[in-house]
Amino acid sequence: MRIDLNNPEQFTLEAVRELLASGDGRIHNQLRVSRAGQAWLSPVVGGRELEGLAFRLETWAAGSGCVGAQAAVDERWVRQVFNVLRDNWPTPSSDYIDLY
Repeated sequence: MRIDLNNPEQFTLEAVRELLASGDGRIHNQLRVSRAGQAWLSPVVGGRELEGLAFRLETWAAGSGCVGAQAAVDERWVRQVFNVLRDNWPTPSSDYIDLY
């Protein structure tokens, strides 16, 4: 699943909730945003394959509860992820964001 951050009809709290729910909590995940404004959960984490990225969040470790069904029902967490995307698109504060 991807969210187009340029499209207000796609970039909603509900879309962020669905994105988080789609993640596999058994593996590491990283929320990445392309220079075109596409946000997605990537199994490629850390400082690998960064070409074309506007920014990425810290790696969410396997088993941390940051993605999956439980994460998607945590209203505070969903809003926190939504806010970091909103606050950093289209002008990110950094290419790597770990404080939000």
